[in-house]
Amino acid sequence: MKSTRQPTPAAPSTRRSKKPRAALPTLALATALAALAIPAAHAQEVTLKVAHFLPANVSGHQKVLVPWCADIARDSQGRIACQFYPAMQLGGTPAQLVDQVKNGVADVVWTVPGYSAGRFPAIEAMELPFVISDASRGGLATWQYYQRHAQKEFDAYKVLAMFVDGGVTLHTGRKEIKTPADIEGLKLRAPGRMASKTLAALGGQPVAMPPAQMTEAISKGVVDGAMGGWEFVPSTKLDEVTRFHVDPPAGQPFPVATVLTILMNKAKYERLPDDLKAVIDKHSGEALVTRAGRNWDDETEAARAKVLAGGGKIHRFSEDDMRAMRAATAKVDEEWIAEVSRKGLDGKALAAAARELAAAP
Repeated sequence: MKSTRQPTPAAPSTRRSKKPRAALPTLALATALAALAIPAAHAQEVTLKVAHFLPANVSGHQKVLVPWCADIARDSQGRIACQFYPAMQLGGTPAQLVDQVKNGVADVVWTVPGYSAGRFPAIEAMELPFVISDASRGGLATWQYYQRHAQKEFDAYKVLAMFVDGGVTLHTGRKEIKTPADIEGLKLRAPGRMASKTLAALGGQPVAMPPAQMTEAISKGVVDGAMGGWEFVPSTKLDEVTRFHVDPPAGQPFPVATVLTILMNKAKYERLPDDLKAVIDKHSGEALVTRAGRNWDDETEAARAKVLAGGGKIHRFSEDDMRAMRAATAKVDEEWIAEVSRKGLDGKALAAAARELAAAP
């Protein structure tokens, strides 16, 4: 006898529900594998607008900024790129670069803190007379000084490097400087506040002037020459309008130096994913300071050789000359110490720290 019993409705329902449950792990695995297969081009990409005040042919651009950008592009697998804006192509003046990077007009700037007079008083200690002897040791000393004594005044920025140009000396067109007395009355372009104070203490007349105007002003006799580091002599064609140059004795400090810095917009840096921050950090700080120092020292030697090959003269001050100039510029230290002390800084301690770090082997 045939059974009239019907299958229960639950059976087919159970069979249907098994298929999606079995498929879920496979679907999750496929999704995870697809995510891993996403090429790097789909990861976060960053373009850094890099600005500064000098033309693109200077060594600081060609041999410091460009290789730095190449390194971070390589180590980020192309996720970080640089777009350059030399010679103030984003507008404004060199003194405004610190605000351009702070406000996000630029992402990275190479500039001179001293162009913003009174804004970064602590770092000026590295620009006091007769502190810096060369770019490599001087740059590392400046970086150490910044880390110990000047971080607070740069708190609004991601500081990528703090270094020096290796030393500012005197370049003249018609009058040769053989002794400190020869500086008396000379009108020289001065690159910053501390250079102006130092030149005035030596009897010269400092003239504020952008680098782009300097060569023409010398050729027309508006000024007698310029104060500046050796590395910018060829790039600004200063060697074409000056014949006489001076240096301290070998190993001795220059009359003054210029502190340089590479700053990044802090918010731009903090928005980066951790792996890209690590790339920036790897190639900044002491690594970037070392690169800059090596470049400035190499360019100094190349500039000296070019000047001599072109018929220029380089006179080295004697030890007696150095003592006389140190004595004449002692008041620059005293005035600076009093000035920054009124701002709540321990000027005496900062000046001593700068000289101690710069003199270290």
